[in-house]
Amino acid sequence: MPPGIEVETARLLLRRWRFEDREPFAALNADPSVMEHFPSSLSREESDALAGRIQDHFSTRGYGPWAVEVPQRAPFIGFIGLFVPDFEAPFTPCVEIGWRLARAWWRQGLATEGAQAALAYGFEQLGLAEIVSFTVPANRRSRRVMEKLGMRYSGDFNHPRMDRHHALCRHVLYRLARSDWAATARS
Repeated sequence: MPPGIEVETARLLLRRWRFEDREPFAALNADPSVMEHFPSSLSREESDALAGRIQDHFSTRGYGPWAVEVPQRAPFIGFIGLFVPDFEAPFTPCVEIGWRLARAWWRQGLATEGAQAALAYGFEQLGLAEIVSFTVPANRRSRRVMEKLGMRYSGDFNHPRMDRHHALCRHVLYRLARSDWAATARS
């Protein structure tokens, strides 16, 4: 993706990251509610490192998780976008869609709205054949977004970065093929 590419939806602007996004991103990553389905919240250093990896993903792949802005209301509420996981699993290599929004912006359909735009970008502009998403089974909010996007449950797996005895090791995998997305997008 060229550096200036932005994606607009009815209520959101998905854009490249700015330095000033790091402070609200750190606050989001420190929120126990936002990080409920992760092993822990992130320190400021860990959050900044994640922001750096996201920017590197844009630089090397041409796309990534966009910073999400609500024009005239909030300059940064989280991220939504596409990225390539850097671990090995039965379904990798793949492109994953993911999101993380500040709690104040939950239950407004914003994750679904932004993710629909990211799927369209992935299938139409990048020509991807499939996009996946995954989370822990207990993360009903994210699973509901995946289902609203037309993604289908495709089984469980143990996340290779987690100790197999950890409560968050087991993940559910959802998939969406371009052909299925195209059929849904037309209806």
